Amino acid sequence: MAKYAMDLDRDLQTILDAPAYSLAETSRLVGISVGQVRRWLKGYEYKYPSADGSIVIKGSQDPVVHRVGSEGTTYASFLDLIDLLFVKQFIRHGHSLQMVRLSLDEAREYLGTDHFARRIFFSSGHNIYLQMNGRGEAIIQLMTGGQWVIAPIIVALAKRIEFDEPTGWARRWFPFEDNRLIVIDPFVSFGRPSIAGKGISTANVYDFYLGEEEKISSVCEWFNLARREGSAAIMFEQKLAA
Repeated sequence: MAKYAMDLDRDLQTILDAPAYSLAETSRLVGISVGQVRRWLKGYEYKYPSADGSIVIKGSQDPVVHRVGSEGTTYASFLDLIDLLFVKQFIRHGHSLQMVRLSLDEAREYLGTDHFARRIFFSSGHNIYLQMNGRGEAIIQLMTGGQWVIAPIIVALAKRIEFDEPTGWARRWFPFEDNRLIVIDPFVSFGRPSIAGKGISTANVYDFYLGEEEKISSVCEWFNLARREGSAAIMFEQKLAA
């Protein structure tokens, strides 16, 4: 049974971590610039003159996200997308990139993985928290040497992600905050955004919508969609194009 669980974990990770999204696609889906995607995934080198101009100071910065399956490619994996989404949220809550890097390094000791997407991370105040299985309400506060604490849990982002029960990997991402009509699932429509439960990519719906002179009733009839499903797909694609 243990070997089966390990094989399941490994096989699922291979699919979830396969390179699938270009930097431009990743930028649109996560909502950050292409430059940020590149820097957070690949790191960067820098150089600048010293104060007196006598020498050029050079250095490099490590990636924020430590890639596995997509390492060495110009594509991001599904797990990379989720990692970038977490990083974006952490920064939005006031954390620095350096703190996020250090927190992920510390989290590896507890998770044994390079991905944020392995367990649900939480942001509260000026600390980053990680909920651990089998501990009830106890969560570990990263950057404190492993101190166990009880803290308020902010779950806005976690509500939009489904985690696989046996393995704990992030499995599906629902990009809309207020509904689950649109999903990004590596096992459906080659990982492209699609209508939940239908397997129809939002891009196909939107292309048909434009071809039918923006008549949503024609779109819904052709794809056998409820109007709210067709509207959600069109809205999502319009948001990506904005």
